[in-house]
Amino acid sequence: MPTLPKSLFWSRRDTAGSEHAIFDDVRGLTARGVAQSAEPVPHTCRYELNTDEGWASLRLAVEVEGAGWSRGLKLERRDGQWRATTSEQGDLDAALVAAGHPPAGLPGIEDASRLGDALDVDLGGSPLTNTLPIRRLGLRDADDGTSHRITVAWVLVPSLVVLPAVQSYTLVDPERVRYASEGFTAELEIDPEGYVLRYPGLAERAAHRPGYL
Repeated sequence: MPTLPKSLFWSRRDTAGSEHAIFDDVRGLTARGVAQSAEPVPHTCRYELNTDEGWASLRLAVEVEGAGWSRGLKLERRDGQWRATTSEQGDLDAALVAAGHPPAGLPGIEDASRLGDALDVDLGGSPLTNTLPIRRLGLRDADDGTSHRITVAWVLVPSLVVLPAVQSYTLVDPERVRYASEGFTAELEIDPEGYVLRYPGLAERAAHRPGYL
């Protein structure tokens, strides 16, 4: 497995957890990452992500593991169509119910055509994937107030259920992007490369500087 030249680390602010991503962004994005969270049940999420040179998502492979269960998902976009394949061992639903949460349901998406023209993936709890539409839409170089409404392939974690989600990204100023989806709004603080420094209520970078750890 080849090494990757850049690295970013976020600490969760909503629960105990973190995300560490290593990546290459010379021609689009190639990334690998590990995210851990104590909620809704303790779990570790490992992912691989690839985009084309224009930052449109091509592939997301995710594995999530907790006590007594594991799930896997591969999302791939070819010729404008999404395809999802999944795997599952153990019983995540039982672990969720035991912790006082509703069952998660099956991983993946029954009808991938519901993802329509989505060009971005959004991995739940991952600040890295917020950068995908920021870079693909050219928001770093846009005029303040520029706004885009998009559909993304939203991957819930830890269930790995995939849903189409309508989101909007609006450039407030060169250091802030307003993100909105289904009544939720947050102003993301970003660095000059479009990577999230602070996602209010979710995560914050370990170092507030343009350079990489």
